[in-house]
Amino acid sequence: MTDTPKKGWFQRLSDGLSRSSRQMTDQVVATFVKEPLSEAALDQLEEHLLESDLGPAASARIVERFRQLRFGKTSDETEVKEALAEAVAAELTPRQDTFDPLSGPRPFVVLFVGVNGSGKTTTLGKIASDLTGKGAKVMVVACDTFRAAARDQLRIWSERAGADFESRRDGADPAGLAFDAFTRARAEGHDVVLIDTAGRLQNKQALMDELLKIVRVLKKIDPDAPHETLLVLDATVGRNALAQEQIFGRTAYVSGIVMTKLDGTARGGVLVPVAQASDAPIKLIGVGEGIEDLQPFDARAFSRSLVGLDPEGPAA
Repeated sequence: MTDTPKKGWFQRLSDGLSRSSRQMTDQVVATFVKEPLSEAALDQLEEHLLESDLGPAASARIVERFRQLRFGKTSDETEVKEALAEAVAAELTPRQDTFDPLSGPRPFVVLFVGVNGSGKTTTLGKIASDLTGKGAKVMVVACDTFRAAARDQLRIWSERAGADFESRRDGADPAGLAFDAFTRARAEGHDVVLIDTAGRLQNKQALMDELLKIVRVLKKIDPDAPHETLLVLDATVGRNALAQEQIFGRTAYVSGIVMTKLDGTARGGVLVPVAQASDAPIKLIGVGEGIEDLQPFDARAFSRSLVGLDPEGPAA
């Protein structure tokens, strides 16, 4: 994504996760600062972590890490937060990876999947703007041919970004559109092709069949396409994001996850169980509406912001 100065991004990350950090840390800090480490305090810690949507497995491991520590009456707020940040980072660091469509084949095809309303179209638009800003020739393809509003939104994003745009009439075959767009992109020397897809879950099998058909026709042109399949999840739905990951994650061959709208929830901790449930790593996160508010996932910076610490704080 964009080469935004780190200070600006880290500040937005901290601001965006402020509701989550208050939810997670206020009671935890109070528990461990007011009394020495005890089983009762550890039980409270686990309860608070579960309330923050970290999930039972990660919560149990974090509690066990705390059990090994030696908090006493002299423990202060920063010490407790640092320990919690390290514990969360240990859960997330193995699930961190990069999104770099300019380092692969040309054109590099990215398929975007996820339910309607997850921020999928907006995420695609932000990525298009970032790539054209770097001088890339980008094609945006509106394969959600059943929602005119989605196509209109994507067209606006494409115009803003200076990207080429491909769409069809209502009800047109999405796979046919994807095939034609990819063929054109190869002929015209595009660097990246960004393909939006439908996210209707009323009939999950029909949705998956449609996605798999798109994948099949892309592979007729390039056996390695799509080169990236990004699942876009909305943090504000909390643990429902886990269910969405299960629906899309395995069937659609997802290679990376984008978690959006982290600034709109007090339970940003849901990123932890989603990351651990998925076969795909976390690649991008979003904490606002601006193009610069979508950035590569940094497990350590995220974990520190999640507990209310400076994301640029000293390394452990």
